[in-house]
Amino acid sequence: MAIPKLTDQIIDAAILGFEEQKRKIDAQIADLRSIRSGSAANPPASASRPRRKMSAAGRKAIAEAQRKRWAASKGTTEAPKAAKAPKRKLSAAGRANIVAALKKRLAAQKAAVKK
Repeated sequence: MAIPKLTDQIIDAAILGFEEQKRKIDAQIADLRSIRSGSAANPPASASRPRRKMSAAGRKAIAEAQRKRWAASKGTTEAPKAAKAPKRKLSAAGRANIVAALKKRLAAQKAAVKK
C-alpha cells in the first residue's frame, strides 16, 4: 500500500479543522467555568422549574407493571429447562476392567517391541 503524500492543501485543511475544534472546546470550557462560578448569563431552564416528584404509590405501580411485563416476556420466549440428568459414576468393577484391559494392551506392545 502506497503512503499518501501530504500536500500543502491537506496540511492546511487539517490545521483549519483542528483550529475549529479548539475554538469549540474553548467555548465549552468557558461555559463550564461560568456555570461553576455562578455568573452564568443564561441559567439552565431546568433550574427555574422544581423537579417533579413521584409518590410511593406511583413508583410501586410502575414497578409492578414492569415486573408483569418481564414475567410475560420471559414466560413466552423461554421454554422450561429440562432437569439435568445425574452424572454417571464408574463402578469399581468397571474401573478394574479398564485397568486390566490397559495392562493387557501395554504387555502386548512391549512384546511387539521385543520381537
